[in-house]
Amino acid sequence: MTTVFNFGAGPAVMPREVLDQAREELVDWRGCGMSVMEMSHRGAEFMDIAARAESGLRELLGIPAQYKLLFLQGGASLQFAMVPINLIGRAGSADYINTGEWSKKAIAEARRFGAVNVAASSEASGFTSIPPRSTWQLNPRAAYVHYTPNETIGGVEFHDVPDVGGVPLVADMSSTILSRPVDVSRFGLIYAGAQKNIGPSGLTVVIIREDLLGHVREGMPVMLDYKLHADHDSMYNTPPTFPIYMAGLVFDWLKRQGGLSVMAQRNARKAALVYRAIDESGGFYRCPVDPAARSWMNVPFLLHDTALDKAFLKASAERGLLQLKGHRSVGGMRASLYNAMPEAGAAALAEFLQDFARTHG
Repeated sequence: MTTVFNFGAGPAVMPREVLDQAREELVDWRGCGMSVMEMSHRGAEFMDIAARAESGLRELLGIPAQYKLLFLQGGASLQFAMVPINLIGRAGSADYINTGEWSKKAIAEARRFGAVNVAASSEASGFTSIPPRSTWQLNPRAAYVHYTPNETIGGVEFHDVPDVGGVPLVADMSSTILSRPVDVSRFGLIYAGAQKNIGPSGLTVVIIREDLLGHVREGMPVMLDYKLHADHDSMYNTPPTFPIYMAGLVFDWLKRQGGLSVMAQRNARKAALVYRAIDESGGFYRCPVDPAARSWMNVPFLLHDTALDKAFLKASAERGLLQLKGHRSVGGMRASLYNAMPEAGAAALAEFLQDFARTHG
C-alpha cells in the first residue's frame, strides 16, 4: 500500500490503528457473526458499543454528570438551527461572535428563529484575527453566546475559552474537539461534526447541560428537540450506528496515546513545524492569519505567485502529500493537522515546502 499523508479538512485522516481494527471486525464483530452495520441498534451488541463510545468520550473530555451526551445526525449545519430552536426562546435573542465562514452560516440560520446580536466580528479584517474580548458588545440577558473556536476555512482559532459571564456559552467545536483538554463545565452546549477529529462523517456529537433541555420552540418537528433525544439516549430513531462504532475506536485510540494533554503537545509541535516552514520561506509562502490566532488544526497559506499553485499541488501529490488545495471560497492552500495526522506527516510537509520554494523561488 502506498504511504500518503492526507491533509484534507474533512472527511479527514483517521488513525491507521483504528482503520486496521475496523477492517478486522468489519464482517464479524467480535465473534457475533454480524457486522456492526447489520446489527439492531437496540440489540445487546450495539447497545454495548454505544455505551462504550459514550463512556470513552466522557472520560477523555471529563464531561460532568449534569451534561447529556447526544449522538445525532445532520452535521454542524443542522446544529446551526437546533441551537436557536432549543435555546433562543429562553430570552428571545442570542449573541454571536463572527470570526469566519462557519460563524456566518450559524448567524444566518439563527436569525430564522430569533433576534441575533453580532456582538463582535473580524469581518473587516478579512477574518484573519480574533476580535479582542474588550470590544465585544454582549447582552447580559441573551439566551446564549455562540462562537466558533476554530474556523476550518480561515484557520483562525481561539486559544482560550472566552469569559461571557453567566450567559450559557455555545461552541461549534467541529474542527477542534479532542485536539486538547477543555473544561466542559464552562459551556452550556458544545456541538461537533465527527468527520475531523472523531471519526467518519454521519455522526454529530452534542454535549448539553441538563438545565438547557426542555425549552424547544413550539411547533418544531420532534426530531429537533434535544430533550427528546436525551430522554431516549440518542435512540429515538435509528442512530448512525457505524460512525458511533468508529468514534468509539478513536476514543480508545486517544486514550492509548495518553489522552488529550499528550495530543495537545503533539498538535502544537505539528503546527509549529508547518508554520515555521512558511514563515522562514522569505516570502515565498504567506499565512494571512494573525500569529496570535493561528489554528493548530487548519493551516492556510498562499504562494507568492498564484501561477505556481497547480505545479505545487502536482508536486505535493507526487510526494504523497494529498488534499492541500485551499477552500474554494479563499483559494490558496490549506493543511489540516488533525489528531490522526502523525508528526512525520507535518515534517514531510515542512520539508516539501522548503524544497519547492528552493526549486521554484
